[in-house]
Amino acid sequence: MGVTAVLALPLLLLGISGLLFIYQEVSRLWSKSVVQNKVVVITDAISGLGKECARVFHTGGARLVLCGKNWERLENLYDALISAADPSKTFTPKLVFLDLADISCVQDVAKEVLGCYGCVDILVHNASLKVKGPADKISLELDRRIMDANYFGPITLTKGLVILLPNMISRRTGQIVLVNNIQGKLGIPFRTAYAASKHAALGFFDCLRAEVEEYDVVVSTVSPTFIRSYHAHPGQGSWEASIYKFFSRKLTYGAHPVDVAEEVMRTVRRKKQEVFMANPIPKAAVYVRTFFPEFFFAVVACGVKERLSVPEDG
Repeated sequence: MGVTAVLALPLLLLGISGLLFIYQEVSRLWSKSVVQNKVVVITDAISGLGKECARVFHTGGARLVLCGKNWERLENLYDALISAADPSKTFTPKLVFLDLADISCVQDVAKEVLGCYGCVDILVHNASLKVKGPADKISLELDRRIMDANYFGPITLTKGLVILLPNMISRRTGQIVLVNNIQGKLGIPFRTAYAASKHAALGFFDCLRAEVEEYDVVVSTVSPTFIRSYHAHPGQGSWEASIYKFFSRKLTYGAHPVDVAEEVMRTVRRKKQEVFMANPIPKAAVYVRTFFPEFFFAVVACGVKERLSVPEDG
């Protein structure tokens, strides 16, 4: 009896591991079949996350339209995708120059994007412009540029001068994925323009989701805390003397681009409406902001007072 019990645990763990492996492989193959031959448009494809999204969709057999505001980096991405994938099972990506902060050109680019294949099945809004600083130090010109890049750019491309979105509606198929941020749900000091643009984008696509549901067009939002660089790793921490310091440190631990790209693929496959990628501290912060706003505002205000009390160099 004792020997049987000793052997049972390793066998059980082995069996569970095998089932998890099979599930992951089936999910991976299913993901590829879902996007195979689909026209997928990715904005800011030259960013860390954009490259990873391009990789997972390209290997899945999607017909990619990669958008970015640096042509040389787009060509480098193109070369990397072509050399890494089997050309007999993938499509050659198409490249489109796009700067979402330049609203005057976005509508024309929408026509160019649609002209690549005649339709768009999946539109991944990945582009984002960040800024950090006190509200009174950020110029109105920069405020407008942030709003153009993070809000007006994505919605202008989505509407596409009465092209992209109506095309999805008329075909009664399509999916729009907005890669947003935790700051679309709560505001953090010294990021007024960025948080405002993320709130606006989330509000627009939440409303759009309800409007297009009857046409079988899916609108999804994927909101990580932050997307960190490939080599950045959060250090080990302990409780700080300041609640705000602990809260702020945990809040800024971002997700790896590879993980976010895989989540975008799962979101497309499962047609999920909203995904919030965060560790427990940011998730708790969202709930505290909703149900205990006075406490949340007090913690945030403490952090601002701490920062302002520290003398600046020079």
